Amino acid sequence: MTRRAYLTALSGFLLAALAVGQAVAHPHVFVDAKAEIVFAPDGSIQAIRHRWSFDEAYSAYITQGLDKNGDGKLTSDELAELAKINVELLPDVEFFTAAKLNGRKQEFGTPGEQVMSYEDKILTLTFTLPLKTPAKARSFGIEIGDPTYFVAFTIVDAPDAVVIKDAPQGCVVRVNRPPKLDDATQKRLAEADITAMPDVSGLEITTRALVACP
Repeated sequence: MTRRAYLTALSGFLLAALAVGQAVAHPHVFVDAKAEIVFAPDGSIQAIRHRWSFDEAYSAYITQGLDKNGDGKLTSDELAELAKINVELLPDVEFFTAAKLNGRKQEFGTPGEQVMSYEDKILTLTFTLPLKTPAKARSFGIEIGDPTYFVAFTIVDAPDAVVIKDAPQGCVVRVNRPPKLDDATQKRLAEADITAMPDVSGLEITTRALVACP
């Protein structure tokens, strides 16, 4: 599956809008993200545990028909297949994640421990993304986002936005969020052809986090 095909599949909301002739601004899906950097007992960085909460409109669309017992609630069991499909497709978009360990780009292994939940009209996907080669690090940087801006990721503004688990003493985390897009840029993206990728060249649209260890 191509990147474009995956992004189209991800945005069922976009397909619905096209069907009824509505105009939908870029981006098409919004995600509030949290991340946990997981360390192994030997002090090496082992994985990133992502937690992505989708916007209400996309959450409502993509979960249609999944309440199998008709009780008005969506359980993790009812969402298990959707979680599995989403995680299986993530390699085609490079997991919406880039990582550098001591300045070197990292590759990822097969993601796992995926689970979805639905609460207060918001669908949340949690999964673990392991490094292909865990290693100790003085610096570990991650970047979360979609460079095409088809999906807009925002690392939440909260103390637990990016945290470290079982890290050696003295490790700290710093989060750098992109500046808010100006009104003219937002207007240009909103008026762009919804069937095409927007021109985001020169824009800073991804969030970075850096873990520094002594």
